[in-house]
Amino acid sequence: MKCLIVQPIHEAGIEALKQAGIEPVLCPAPDMETVARHIAGADAVITRDAGLNAAAFAAADRLRVVIVHGTGHDPVDKQAAARAGVVIANTPGVNARSVAELAVGLSIAVARRIPAADKAVRCGRPGFRESARFTELSGKTALVVGWGAIGRETGRMLAQAFDMRVLVYSPRSPQVEGGHRITRLADGLAQADLVALHTPLRDETRNLMDAAAIGAMKPGAILINLARAGLVDEDALLAALLTGQLGGAGLDVYSAAAPQGPLAAFENVIFTPHIGGTTEDALRRVALEAVHHVKIALSGHLPETALNPEVWSPQE
Repeated sequence: MKCLIVQPIHEAGIEALKQAGIEPVLCPAPDMETVARHIAGADAVITRDAGLNAAAFAAADRLRVVIVHGTGHDPVDKQAAARAGVVIANTPGVNARSVAELAVGLSIAVARRIPAADKAVRCGRPGFRESARFTELSGKTALVVGWGAIGRETGRMLAQAFDMRVLVYSPRSPQVEGGHRITRLADGLAQADLVALHTPLRDETRNLMDAAAIGAMKPGAILINLARAGLVDEDALLAALLTGQLGGAGLDVYSAAAPQGPLAAFENVIFTPHIGGTTEDALRRVALEAVHHVKIALSGHLPETALNPEVWSPQE
């Protein structure tokens, strides 16, 4: 049996595949044309944010399962998987602590202008301390949008480390233990000094933070997005920064042109290259969990995190 690795995973995952008698096949590049040329003969695929498109599914001749290394599965073509009878599973929550730690780190970095301060010192520019407004997180109010594993962990850290009051906007979560549920997003935005986005990108959440939502935010509040770029209307974010309404933004996800566009002119906007789940610890955990799901599927059982269980057809 073979498992095609679309994008690199931790070496612990590669070793776990070998120990299970599954041959790891490393794809030379993650673009779908290359993947389609190398997917023949693969019983399983592990992919990250490259996903798997219809052409790749069509080129597969033995494929039974696609495992997403991480939580987000938007780039995997669900309709093509259904036509091919291939089950898709992900690894939710395994990297939650890693992402939550970056959320907290970005919150502090924006509030205290850490990257801009570092740049000023390196450039020998005096007077930075007097040129900007710095704020604390302690005792303030945070709104966490999305109360999955990452949102819960972020809320827990903010509450425990900074004694923050944690509001939660998460209509699909049956319980919000550890936070105070908000039924209307605007109500939470009006109270929050910090807004952290940890919700999946769906039709109803696309541009969730549009001009109206950003306009409802408390003056001076900080916006943090470690979920999906499509959650934030970047034109609306720019407008709010231009007027000084927002205290800043920390973005681990964003449109491709954003870091070189108008948002880049603001010292209170911080970009990171989607590194929320890329600590050594998290990469190892997620790789091993992905391999666990591969082993489960290839042994004839449905992975616990299957996203389309209706297509599953056990094989001997």
